[in-house]
Amino acid sequence: MRKVVASLFVSLDGVMEAPEQWHMPYFNEEMGAVIGQSLSTTDAFLLGRRTYEEWAGYWPDQPVDGNPMAAAINGLPKYVASTTLDEVTWQNSTLLRNDVAGEVAKLKEQPGKDLSISGSATLVRSLLRDGLLDELRLMVHPVVLGSGGRLFENGTGRTALELVASKSFSTGVLDLAYRPVVA
Repeated sequence: MRKVVASLFVSLDGVMEAPEQWHMPYFNEEMGAVIGQSLSTTDAFLLGRRTYEEWAGYWPDQPVDGNPMAAAINGLPKYVASTTLDEVTWQNSTLLRNDVAGEVAKLKEQPGKDLSISGSATLVRSLLRDGLLDELRLMVHPVVLGSGGRLFENGTGRTALELVASKSFSTGVLDLAYRPVVA
């Protein structure tokens, strides 16, 4: 059975929006190694509409030779959860339009590696609520942004998580892994 794993960059105040504007000063070899390890356990991506549109506008134009991130993102299957898109045209992309929870549950039942989510806060929240998120990995950056889209909004509801791994990087970033507590 496959796992659904969300890996996200967040600020100390929970902002995850537009990491390209604040994340890079904290990127180093330690973080790169963790991201590379995560990619090695992934054989498909789950994306929300906004993340899909951002990635589809960027990654297809990136050279894949010598760039394992571009090779993985362009080459691996991408499942896009959206009720507003009519089609997805980027290679290896499949639209999950109607019963997203049911479709993700079917994907989890298939043999394979992890189904990885990057970004896509709305999708992460819905899968956590539906009991389909197996692991939440947060790279907490030592910066307060003060505004922007947060991973968890007011009214999200209470969900107990257990810390299963933690590591700090020399840049002050905390790499934290949580699993939902099953009651």
